[in-house]
Amino acid sequence: MEEETESKVILHGTFMSPYSKRVELALKLKSIPYLFVQEDLQNKSQTLLQHNPVHKKVPVLVHKGKPISESLFIIEYIHETWRNGPKLLPRDPYKRSKVRFWASYIQLHLFDTVMKVVKTEGEKQEKALAEVKEKLSIIEKEGLKEIFSDTDGKPTVTNETMSLVDIVMCTLLSPYKAHEEVLGLKIVDPETVPGVYSWLNAINGTDVVKDLSPPYEQVLEILRSFRQMSLSRS
Repeated sequence: MEEETESKVILHGTFMSPYSKRVELALKLKSIPYLFVQEDLQNKSQTLLQHNPVHKKVPVLVHKGKPISESLFIIEYIHETWRNGPKLLPRDPYKRSKVRFWASYIQLHLFDTVMKVVKTEGEKQEKALAEVKEKLSIIEKEGLKEIFSDTDGKPTVTNETMSLVDIVMCTLLSPYKAHEEVLGLKIVDPETVPGVYSWLNAINGTDVVKDLSPPYEQVLEILRSFRQMSLSRS
């Protein structure tokens, strides 16, 4: 605990967790120095359990000895606490509500469905993939024009403009090419969802995402291992 009190910002997370990665992206965008504590989720540290006694999971951000949990809440805390750098949420209340809405939609309705595609096969996988494409179509038709209202619905993402919803989308589907290679399936079709396709490529083109992304071959290895483990348990 003494170390955490003395260090200004500490992030408890795991290399594999997309939720941890969200917080890292926010910290990097704001140029906030932090110490990353790699947690073993099979043998959670007492410090993590003390900081997040309710859910007992990562990520947990510790700022001046005070813990904050849940990735979306942590990102909003970062936005409110550090005024320097890019704004992770718009100033305008209406635009801010739209960013929050679509970030929540992606997390609640798209994330688990994509995971089903990765963890299943046969009819279950086909059904999950159809659901993913349906939800991506909704984002294409309805979401982009609200998320990118200032650019007529055309996705533009830079280190200076990346927002909460970009971060959530990034940690879900930025490695979509690796997903497609491992699964042998087309997930993000540039012909049916050209806006979403452009959005993901814009996100992947930012310096901060490039810096935090592991090598492509490593991503493939991780996805293959995760899929094999999931299938063996089903």
